[in-house]
Amino acid sequence: MGGFMFRYLRHGVFALALFFGLTSIAPSASAAYPDRPVHWLIGFAAGGPVDIVARIMAQWLSEHFGQQFIVENRTGSGGNIAAAAAISSPPDGYTLLFVAPNNAISTSLYKKLPFDFLRDTVPVASIMQLTNMLVVSNAFPAKSVQEFIDYCKANPGKISYASSGNGTSVHMSAELFKVMTKCDMVHVPYRGSAVAFPDIISNKVQLIFDNLPSALEQARGGNVRALGVTSPKRWPAVPDTPAIAETVPGFESVGFYGISAPKGTPTEIVDTLNKAIGEALKDPKIIAKLAETGGIPRPMTPAEFGKLVADETEKWRKVVEFAGVSVD
Repeated sequence: MGGFMFRYLRHGVFALALFFGLTSIAPSASAAYPDRPVHWLIGFAAGGPVDIVARIMAQWLSEHFGQQFIVENRTGSGGNIAAAAAISSPPDGYTLLFVAPNNAISTSLYKKLPFDFLRDTVPVASIMQLTNMLVVSNAFPAKSVQEFIDYCKANPGKISYASSGNGTSVHMSAELFKVMTKCDMVHVPYRGSAVAFPDIISNKVQLIFDNLPSALEQARGGNVRALGVTSPKRWPAVPDTPAIAETVPGFESVGFYGISAPKGTPTEIVDTLNKAIGEALKDPKIIAKLAETGGIPRPMTPAEFGKLVADETEKWRKVVEFAGVSVD
């Protein structure tokens, strides 16, 4: 009996030791994040401004962590397909979402969404701030914002504008412009601005209020004409391009880029990613690359980024209601 009790106690002590040993190494498992490739979902086509910035950051993160950060383009529904896919993924830090103004706009623009963005995601990190740019086909007669407004009013309903999808900042910048100038223009949504430019260049569609990276590339290449930026003042990357607000006082549409993850993602992983993004935004090479796209680095804590997304969601709700636009 004594031998039996000894063996029982010995095995029991071993089991307890094993249990506590396993629980004690659990935190180091999360500390080792990431230990396999991370998928970063973006809601727009390859070659567009969001894609450009995501790939710049993904390369840095891959080198920093020694694990691949894979950019996946899940286009459609103004970025909501990517958001839905990310939100429905396991909250383990291995599926992330590239966040942009469309995520703040969609909450009020779309009547039926399978998720609540603010409720179903956790903010991870802010990357940068970016303006949009109004560019027109070279065949379009207007050479300034005022000439553009005058032409619109003389030709109501005859001008069409492209967007990178319903609910994007590209779309809503144009809607805000329509409201503030009383211009009557027709919306033509695309699955990303990159696929819209051939039609703009050929004057099939006359204009786009595109994110600065792709708009600037097309303008510098001579394919389109830049008329103005949507920031309240002239943007540092293009100081010779007027702010639309110089002609339309109060006009403003400045975008933000960042990262969110599914609700329930461990705080340690969020903090690890936030710290890494903060380091990246201090890297002179990254700063230079973002400057080439026209972006301004804007590091934030997760809480600060969460407040920004919430504030932008409320701001665009008012614009959506005022413009009277919605998408089923």
